[in-house]
Amino acid sequence: MSKLRVILFTLLSLAITVRAQEKQIALQSPNGTIQVFVTLSDKIYYAVAINKDTLLQKNYLGLTLKDAGTLGEFPKLLSVKKGKGTGVLKPDVPLKFSLVSNYYNSLVLNFKGDYSVEFRAFDEGVAYRFLTRKKGQVDVLNEAFAVNFPGDYLLHVQQPGSFKTAYEEFYSQVNSKDWKATDKMSNLPMLIDTRKPYKILISESDLSDYPCMFLKGAGNNGIISVFPKAPLEFGEDGDRSQKILKEADYIARTAGTRSFPWRYFVITSSDKQLIENTMTLKLAPASQVKDPGWIKPGQVSWEWWNDAAPYGPDVNFVSGYNLETYKYYIDFAARFGLKYILMDEGWAMSTRDPFTPNSKVDVHELIRYGKEKGVGILLWLPWLTVHDHMDLFKTFQQWGIKGVKIDFMDRSDQWMVNFYEKVAEEAAKYQLLVDFHGAFKPAGLEYKYPNVISYEGVRGMEQMGGALPGNSLYLPFMRNAVGPMDYTPGAMLSMQPEVYKAERPNAASIGTRVYQMALYVVFESGLQMLADNPTLYYRNQECTEFITQVPTTWDETKALEAEAGVVAVVAKRKGQTWFIGGITNGKEKERNMELNFDFLEKGKTYTMTYFEDGINADRQAMDYRKKMVQVKYGDHFKLKMARNGGFAAIIK
Repeated sequence: MSKLRVILFTLLSLAITVRAQEKQIALQSPNGTIQVFVTLSDKIYYAVAINKDTLLQKNYLGLTLKDAGTLGEFPKLLSVKKGKGTGVLKPDVPLKFSLVSNYYNSLVLNFKGDYSVEFRAFDEGVAYRFLTRKKGQVDVLNEAFAVNFPGDYLLHVQQPGSFKTAYEEFYSQVNSKDWKATDKMSNLPMLIDTRKPYKILISESDLSDYPCMFLKGAGNNGIISVFPKAPLEFGEDGDRSQKILKEADYIARTAGTRSFPWRYFVITSSDKQLIENTMTLKLAPASQVKDPGWIKPGQVSWEWWNDAAPYGPDVNFVSGYNLETYKYYIDFAARFGLKYILMDEGWAMSTRDPFTPNSKVDVHELIRYGKEKGVGILLWLPWLTVHDHMDLFKTFQQWGIKGVKIDFMDRSDQWMVNFYEKVAEEAAKYQLLVDFHGAFKPAGLEYKYPNVISYEGVRGMEQMGGALPGNSLYLPFMRNAVGPMDYTPGAMLSMQPEVYKAERPNAASIGTRVYQMALYVVFESGLQMLADNPTLYYRNQECTEFITQVPTTWDETKALEAEAGVVAVVAKRKGQTWFIGGITNGKEKERNMELNFDFLEKGKTYTMTYFEDGINADRQAMDYRKKMVQVKYGDHFKLKMARNGGFAAIIK
């Protein structure tokens, strides 16, 4: 037999052996609409279908450990365990629902080699994770998350230039067949339009002691995971960051016996379900805060965006980052019922010293004054200062500080993920809130430590003219769909993009006035900023009165109109009061739609006070109208939004 024949015979024998060993195991969601088909051969493969329509095929997973090979290669199945999850979750900080039904079917595959893979099928999606039972520590060299598409899908992605990123890039669109392996990667979450008309949102939850996952094109109409390596040595990089000088050959050194992060897919035939989904919560670890009653979400007056520059007849002091100005912000917060003010950079004498306040500011006097007025103080800090002074949480509690905004992490390797958790744990010990800026997306830590009340890592209003409504219209369906988002809305100076010119202290936004008001209902954050100048809020009293009535936590969320990147209209309930927020992009001169009030209780008549774009909002974005109307269950209401416009309502 020739050498070529020997090779062909060997390959054929291997193929026959693999096929003979293939085993398929099926799992479906409780309502039967979503199916997962797991096939065991040379790898652990799986396919995902909805209503018998295959959306993802020939996907595979694997976990490569140093000295132990790849878990998932030529798997040897020992046992199969199927189960069900039932119950109701009650999040401590309910951004969508105060009660969340948690029903799923599960499949646990136990393999030779001391590892398992668990799949869960929910009515709104699918998730899986690795579980290992190894002794001591293990070095994870790589994890394979490989997904293949049966057609040319449209991928909505955010593509940083490297693993060092503030997560503020514009969203872009890539056809799956065109995404080459050499192209830029994408961070999570990723939104996939199958054009069928199903959409799939990919993200992760229960992220702990492990790096964030990124995705890149596989070059064959698929995607594959990529992870930052674990850093080993650091060097100086200014007063608020570090350079990574040396990396390990592994992505994580971690416990050998553990569960790994969930990889999940929200699967829907309606963009409305993307807004309403709670998958990160359903897969998150249990809260480690035994008595969370001290965690108080709320609205915040913030000075940075408007450069601490109140002015006018009632301002009889030189405004700036000083004691008198901050007292003015506290008075404003007290007047409208805001729980906090945030003191950004400048409150301390040095960004590297969190224990010596700026004498011009007098933090201790402001804490006293704020307590007198019922307003708490939040302080901004660079992450490196926090890392170097972890005892500051104890000190801040003694001072009377209510929370911290920690900035400029701009990384998501294992070291930095662990830093987040260490901060969350230490802050919880001293009953302090945490708002992470320059941060990766939420991935479950905010449920494990609910004092982690918001995250930035979003192209928000600090980008000024770069915060375009067309880009922000993806946020309810992507970034905000996986967890809280500190976008910092609230501009009172509004412009259409072709005439935009603004900078601090006269900061302005793109989009109409009502668009800005609606963001308080549409966007979700446990700490919701009022980014603009108190002077302008006083001058726009009726708009301010609406904004400051909007809660930051909710009992119920119902998307009324939704198309990713185009329009989002959402109704949210707190107690017996409903709010509606609607936003749209600038592609059409105006957008008309009809709302159905079928979410209201039957037999009751409600008063709806609403704000709509004015007749001239297409050119003068600050034009709006305030109106009132009686509504009841089943009524229909014609709604019109200008380009880059909005709609905002309160229903009592």
